Amino acid sequence: MGKIVDILIPDLGADKDVDLIEVMVEVGDTVEVEDGLITLETEKASMDVPTTEAGVIKEILVKVGDKVNSGDLIAKVEVEEEGDSEDKAEETPSKEEVKETAAPAEKTTSSKPAPSNVEVSANAKEVKGQVLVIGAGPGGYSAAFRCADLGLDTVLVERHPTLGGVCLNVGCIPSKALLHVAKVIDEAAHIEHAGIKFPKPEIDLPGVAAYKSGVVKKLTDGLSAMAKMRKVTVVQGVAKFVDEHTVIVNHTDKEGEQTKVSFDNCIIAAGSQSSKMGFIPHEDPRIWDSTNALEVKEVPKRLLVMGGGIIGLEMATVYQRLGSEIDVVVRGPQVMTGTDKDIVKVYTKANEKKFNFMFKTQTQAIIPKQEGIYVEFKGDNAPAEPQTYDAVLVAMGRTPNGLNIGLENTGVEVDDKGFISVDNQMRTKVPHIFAIGDIIGQPMLAHKAVHEGHVAAEVIAGHKVFFEPKQIPGIAYTFPEIATAGMSEIEAKEAGINYEVASFPWSASGRALASDVSETGMTKLIFDKDTHQLIGGSLVGENAGELLGEISLALEMDCDAEDIGLTIHAHPTLHESVGMCAEIFHGSITDLPNKKAVKKK
Repeated sequence: MGKIVDILIPDLGADKDVDLIEVMVEVGDTVEVEDGLITLETEKASMDVPTTEAGVIKEILVKVGDKVNSGDLIAKVEVEEEGDSEDKAEETPSKEEVKETAAPAEKTTSSKPAPSNVEVSANAKEVKGQVLVIGAGPGGYSAAFRCADLGLDTVLVERHPTLGGVCLNVGCIPSKALLHVAKVIDEAAHIEHAGIKFPKPEIDLPGVAAYKSGVVKKLTDGLSAMAKMRKVTVVQGVAKFVDEHTVIVNHTDKEGEQTKVSFDNCIIAAGSQSSKMGFIPHEDPRIWDSTNALEVKEVPKRLLVMGGGIIGLEMATVYQRLGSEIDVVVRGPQVMTGTDKDIVKVYTKANEKKFNFMFKTQTQAIIPKQEGIYVEFKGDNAPAEPQTYDAVLVAMGRTPNGLNIGLENTGVEVDDKGFISVDNQMRTKVPHIFAIGDIIGQPMLAHKAVHEGHVAAEVIAGHKVFFEPKQIPGIAYTFPEIATAGMSEIEAKEAGINYEVASFPWSASGRALASDVSETGMTKLIFDKDTHQLIGGSLVGENAGELLGEISLALEMDCDAEDIGLTIHAHPTLHESVGMCAEIFHGSITDLPNKKAVKKK
């Protein structure tokens, strides 16, 4: 009889109480390493959780609808022990043997890989820095620049020819440029009912791509100039740790060349990449990830978006305005899992005629054929017949790069997914090596990485600082936008907080009515009923992301309803809706019926 091994939820970073939307196995199933067990859905994306052991499923400890956290028990798997098969034992030690001889595992059940041999050329150049930063995304370049400003000799390694990482080059910035184009198309069509008529736009796709690239170039050129101004040494290539004080960089700009970088301190900001699913034929050029979608080389007649997270919905918005018919397949009951239903409902209603949402549905097979990509579905809203698409956008989350940079040659702790463990000063298990951004866990957001980078740099410089935010804002740049900060109503309820919600519909906002956005907007604040303190807020509507700053600051400053309500907001504005929500809670609202008004006798 084999040994029973517990399979646990891996490190989910800052995400808590994540929705479990699918159990992919049954008791008695035989699984191999990396076979999917369950599917989780966060606000940003869906992710499959694989087994870390091969064997037979003996017990499943979770079910659809559960809220799960890092380290929770998923299932028990019976694995072969050493004595169960003499032939296998002679060939190679079992996974269980490896686990038993390795250091005690944390929640991830991972064991530390054996050190690897990193080839270093005798002709490799040598560079020495007080601080090495690996990765030049928003977190990485911010960390490097902050180090330089604090008087530290800094080396920055980046594999791409421009600084800025995924966010600036193939993520946040180019997507916003394309969303701006989509917004102009949308508004030109929408204004017709107000007496202004435009002819149908002619779309010059190379021109759209050039506009997007021009926006990116302005920012990357600016970063390059700031790196030179701060005398940060930039090395283009892929870094791999040789030991705890050295990396070797294989140049991506000069084939065959290497640079050996030695350092006193290191900040790992190596980011993440689009997740690949085993059942999806990613090698077919019609199967897109977000990077492919941002190239805007073509506008497919029919586009399937897999995933109801932010990335997929933003790209769906762009391509629908450019002319594509969009199907969005979502495994759960709503898009943007983790966002309160009343907020999501406004978004869904605004887009139900633009997208074909298939909730509680998933893809069963994806088959590339000459005439298109055939997709079979299963679930509550699955089409009866396979559907043919010109392109399929896979937006099912991102995978950290922690397993690709030679950390097995250091004492840095990395889990099976590639996430690095850090403390609240961004320090890893190795005191002089720090990590920030996507590679340390959710939420994978550029602004979070920037603040983490500042903390890491300042700790290295000797400052006593910590990364302890009271809120991390999140924004979906969809039409309408969704913006959140602090606790959601879902989280407040699960935490057992005595809370009260105050919502202000934009149908009562003069500015929203004048701007013709009143039907697709709402502002919502959540207060602790006992202390009257603001604990969370969200908005859906035009430029919701630009309105979120006041809520974020109020959360950081521990504001209560009076602080917000007594702040004079300009009129007529959309952001005065934040003040109105505080007045609703306080009972002093005059722009809506007041449920807390003193009743006349």
